[in-house]
Amino acid sequence: MRPLYQLFDVAMLDLDGVVYRGREAVPHAAGALETARTAGMALTFVTNNASRSPAQVAQRLASCAVPAEPAQVITSAQAAARLVAAEAGPPARVLAIGSDALREALLAEGLEVVTCADDAPTVVVQGMSTSLGWSDLAEAVRAIKAGATHVATNLDATVPTDRGIVPANGSMVAAVTHATGRPAAEAGKPAAWIFHQAARRSGGSRPLVVGDRLSGDIAGARAAGYTSLHVLTGVDGPVDLLRAAPPERPDYVGLDLRALGQTHPAPTRGEGDRWRCGTAVASVAEGTVRLHRPEQDQDLCDDAALTLDELRAGCAAAWSASDRAGVSTVLERGPARLIISG
Repeated sequence: MRPLYQLFDVAMLDLDGVVYRGREAVPHAAGALETARTAGMALTFVTNNASRSPAQVAQRLASCAVPAEPAQVITSAQAAARLVAAEAGPPARVLAIGSDALREALLAEGLEVVTCADDAPTVVVQGMSTSLGWSDLAEAVRAIKAGATHVATNLDATVPTDRGIVPANGSMVAAVTHATGRPAAEAGKPAAWIFHQAARRSGGSRPLVVGDRLSGDIAGARAAGYTSLHVLTGVDGPVDLLRAAPPERPDYVGLDLRALGQTHPAPTRGEGDRWRCGTAVASVAEGTVRLHRPEQDQDLCDDAALTLDELRAGCAAAWSASDRAGVSTVLERGPARLIISG
């Protein structure tokens, strides 16, 4: 087996919850990315956060000891701007609800940006900004009610920060769609559009999508037809993985970005519907997955106290059982073993 940075030529990395959390760098991220880069893996940063420009994102990465050029960054604001330009063309009049970075992305695509609903916009593009208020949302509602199309840079309801989980753009978009009764189109993850743009820009032929959110990063990777790595440093943890529906199941799982330099053994199915990964064994019976732990191991997955091999075997068992019988799994602790019961 070879480490991931030898199997793939470009990593398309999420930022919030993968490289940093709020103002804090995720432990081991900088060193792991430098090791991957030195090994020949190109790095592209794909973020659903539309509040910063690529230059600002590059500066934020530099503060986390991760050197990057603006050209290596693609934001959901850029994806939304290109989507509007491709579908509506430069004659479109766009009401931008969001940050200066969103307006810059729209202008870079040759689109006319207006400031209020009275300017008769044909499209409303809404992106994350912590300064958005009621009056901004009201302008969006008025424009959409008058016939404008609604495009969201992304629909993530929350985002991880150094102070915990906080509302993100999807929560603000929900207020507008609730008022208009019309859903918003999405340009960012999990739409395949943003990943295909990132792949074209990177020039890589074997991309690996790396993220912490199953419904965004991993589902988007599957939609785009790319391989994915889920890291346990952000939104979704072991329990979420065990419950994952087919469109949100990653190809690889790691504790953090050091997983890029590690090998990833695949679970194998044995007699009696037992799944094995390394020394970990997961058995499935009557909607229950039992993970047997003969010895205490290293590399525990924090909240569930699972080893990585146990998590891999458990996921394989839970997903197989779920696909066969529609079993919903819930993680529980046991004194000498971990039980997943439906």
